[in-house]
Amino acid sequence: MLLTVNPVQPECDVIRQAAKVIRRGGLVAFPTETVYGLAADALNPEAVSRIFAAKERPFFDPIIVHIARIEDLLLVARDLPPQVDILSRRFWPGPLTLILPRADALSTRVTAGLDTVAVRMPDHPVALALIRAAETPIGAPSANLFSHVSPTTAQHVLDDLGDRVELILDGGPTRIGIESTVLDLSGDRPTILRPGGVSREMLESVLGEVALAGDTNQGGEKTGLASPGLMERHYSPNAELLLFQGPEYKVLAAMKERLDELLSAEKTVGVLASSEDRAVFEGYPVIIEDLGSRKNPSRIATRLYAAMRALDVRGVDVILARGFGNTGLELAIENRLSKAAGSQVIEVH
Repeated sequence: MLLTVNPVQPECDVIRQAAKVIRRGGLVAFPTETVYGLAADALNPEAVSRIFAAKERPFFDPIIVHIARIEDLLLVARDLPPQVDILSRRFWPGPLTLILPRADALSTRVTAGLDTVAVRMPDHPVALALIRAAETPIGAPSANLFSHVSPTTAQHVLDDLGDRVELILDGGPTRIGIESTVLDLSGDRPTILRPGGVSREMLESVLGEVALAGDTNQGGEKTGLASPGLMERHYSPNAELLLFQGPEYKVLAAMKERLDELLSAEKTVGVLASSEDRAVFEGYPVIIEDLGSRKNPSRIATRLYAAMRALDVRGVDVILARGFGNTGLELAIENRLSKAAGSQVIEVH
């Protein structure tokens, strides 16, 4: 069932209906400021297992727990490090997930067998209202099939999960469009495991130096991934995505060269282009998705996943894209494109 909900002032009856589904162990897809999430009662292991089944998600990939009140943090985490206070005051509600020691009462099904838990407080009226009405923390990964492009609209959820979910709350398109930053506070120093809506620079403004983990995961099926979003290939469209990195003029030349090869092989090609790059490809028989100006990374982040899905709908065989940078929100965009490309990252020198 799909119900429309006001994204600013969610209707009480709609929220009550969704909360009832959560309390009885069901699944509800709902909007957050980042992407749509797939919610279940985080304190109910059987309900959490239904998330994995619906998404076809491997059990070694942990799930982020969402809370609506800071005091509820102690329901899912323990031995809170001192940074939690300053980070929660500055960035919660918001797109920041913290890796913390797991509370004993929280099932390891949520945490992929780890003794740490990923927690955040979303910055969306519908999400906060749902958690409060359900009267429980909710486990909520993105509401899509595992490793596929994350959903930024209710239609994307329907396309991926269909009737695997009891209820979808349609609150319109999400505002940020890419997932939260994941910051690990369980080690010797704060470390970004996944860049996202809160930039490294923003974190360093309140914490001092913050490390950035490499993309190579050190976990595995036995120990679990340290965080969601660490698989080598993730956030991926059905089409093959080729990501070009390097100096601008060399990258664009390499993209045009590869494009000629693909068209000669009778491939249908899509391009994820900034507004500045669009003219480079307009003379070719390709499908262009304009992400917006490179000067506006927020717009690019909001458009990114929807553009990938639009190219899939158009039936392209290959998608070409180039990198956007390694600071601020551009780092998160680069991360998502790199994951979507998997091993198909082409360094141009």
